[in-house]
Amino acid sequence: MPWSAATEGSSRRNPTRPCEVHMTIILRLDRVMADRKISLNKLAELVGISNVNLSNIKTGKISAVRFSTLNGICKALDCQPGDILEYVEDEEETE
Repeated sequence: MPWSAATEGSSRRNPTRPCEVHMTIILRLDRVMADRKISLNKLAELVGISNVNLSNIKTGKISAVRFSTLNGICKALDCQPGDILEYVEDEEETE
């Protein structure tokens, strides 16, 4: 499930803006974990976060991720942030 950057820092959109570009960051953590054959429990242990928090990151049920957590994930999986995060720009909405 994609994480929407449009919701970062605020729980609602700015209604005064008639056109807004919504950016989406797609999490590919599950794919990288499968490629590396590493379990959620093992990765959580290596990164130093709870299984629940890592599961929330993996499924996109987050609004932000700390750089220290991203650093730990990349170190444990021997990957770059771009291997687990993908930016996709949505089309502009018009009202």
